[in-house]
Amino acid sequence: MSVGMTVPRTRPGGPGRALTVRAAVLAGLLLARLSPRRLRTLLGRAATGARPAPYRMAERHYREVVGASARCAGWQGCLPRSIAVALLCRLRGGWPQWCVGVRATPPFAAHAWLEAEGRIVAEPGGSGDYRALIRVGAGRDH
Repeated sequence: MSVGMTVPRTRPGGPGRALTVRAAVLAGLLLARLSPRRLRTLLGRAATGARPAPYRMAERHYREVVGASARCAGWQGCLPRSIAVALLCRLRGGWPQWCVGVRATPPFAAHAWLEAEGRIVAEPGGSGDYRALIRVGAGRDH
């Protein structure tokens, strides 16, 4: 579960781009229903062969996703949001570090987030505020 939004929502540019972002959001919403094991396996396959996504790419796609979906922008939308952003990055050849775990500071809660260039992408707090239980990084065979 996400706690607050720190990045303003922006709408994706152009009808083709808007359709791509909406498709990624739909994929994120559907894939979020999978078991953690199946989801990790599937995203691991998607990440294979990708280069690490730059922070700016991940943040731009984050803004597009929250601009296209009120559900993904909400505090309970962290899992489908993180999946959608990761998939958009993959379409451009990159992959952020996809993480699922817990917030280590109040309010304690399950959370899904992305990291790029060693920084958490567009989430409140810093890296010390989260503890990852599952990570899927770029370029590895999973």
